Amino acid sequence: MEMNLEELCKKAHDVRTKVGMLDAEIKNRTLCKAADALLAHEEEILLANGKDMENGRKNHMPEGLLDRLALNHDRILGMADGLREIAKLDDPIGEVLSMKKRPNGLIIGKRRVPIGVIGIIYEARPNVTADAFGLCFKSGNCAILKGGSDAIHSNIAIVSAMQEALFSMEIPDGALSLIEQTDRETTNRFMQMKQYVDLLIPRGGNGLIQSVVNNATIPVIETGTGNCHVYVDEFADFDMAVNIIKNAKTQRIGVCNACESIVVHRAVAKEFLPKLYEALEESQVELRGDDYAVECLGKELPLVKKAEEDDWGMEYLDYILSVKVVDSVEEAINHINTYNTSHSETIITKDYDVSQKFLDEVDAACVYVNASTRFSDGNEFGFGAEIGISTQKLHARGPMGLEALTSYKYIIYGNGQIR
Repeated sequence: MEMNLEELCKKAHDVRTKVGMLDAEIKNRTLCKAADALLAHEEEILLANGKDMENGRKNHMPEGLLDRLALNHDRILGMADGLREIAKLDDPIGEVLSMKKRPNGLIIGKRRVPIGVIGIIYEARPNVTADAFGLCFKSGNCAILKGGSDAIHSNIAIVSAMQEALFSMEIPDGALSLIEQTDRETTNRFMQMKQYVDLLIPRGGNGLIQSVVNNATIPVIETGTGNCHVYVDEFADFDMAVNIIKNAKTQRIGVCNACESIVVHRAVAKEFLPKLYEALEESQVELRGDDYAVECLGKELPLVKKAEEDDWGMEYLDYILSVKVVDSVEEAINHINTYNTSHSETIITKDYDVSQKFLDEVDAACVYVNASTRFSDGNEFGFGAEIGISTQKLHARGPMGLEALTSYKYIIYGNGQIR
């Protein structure tokens, strides 16, 4: 019988201490068993994903979102490998962050502890189901997952496989839960379960994120949409810039770390932009530029359009780039800080001083020099996987791995002190 929402949340809350006390060996063995279970149940997971993909096409889901939704052997293998990589990471729980002796003889320490019960609300990203469980479990937390209706069949199959592994390891029931109801009312009620849930993390489009931020009574870590920029400086290597932009835009268009906006120094715009157009033409990437960008590209070209004001802040998740021409690195930084989503920004330059100015002054979770924004990813950062990319500044920022899912408590040793 399907458990109602409050029962499900209460069960996670009731076992949070037991889950938090599991030793590293048990957690690691469980994660490896969960990885094995995903591969053992690959056929069922792919059949379930096929239903979601069919429904997505019927509902005219955009290509970028269909790409996020789709599973295949390699992606399931990647999910399993992600769990195994998490198992290899050091267990953060119990780490003593500091220990100091006070003049009165008290010894005051700071120890890393689980947060408790973490709720993840996400859209058509079935790979998040495995990543979220793995990171929450290794960091000693219970995970309550609330995926969107677009991926419901996939999520049920993935969670069922992993719960089988947890059961075989005698992990407390409630360590991993999936809310199967997909209606908005259930989602809104979940955001109000403050008595049972310690933290909410939304992953998805801006609409979902803002809904959670605005309506939740539970503390929220805001993961962001990605209007990511590449700034081509006057001292840029053109071949490097073209390769990085092509990778950042076309490797996967439906991800938050894909490039959506190009900023080019006026001194090189006339020479560089035609080279960029030629490289992106095979992928049919549309360039929406300001007046000078359109002049440099040629307004007669089929993939060149005049940008509107809305284009500067747009996360397209499509084969579209906005193009802004600026007169200086200062203007580039101002444009980026005005329109970005505090996610990931890159400068292409051979000038060290300019690169350092960009690193210092651009306000984003991840700021790169001469590298693709596509590296903003927990696995690429060595976290094994990620729970999301935080674009806020409190508690966690950027790709969030195990440490971001922990808190701490003070431990104090005395020998009879009174105040």
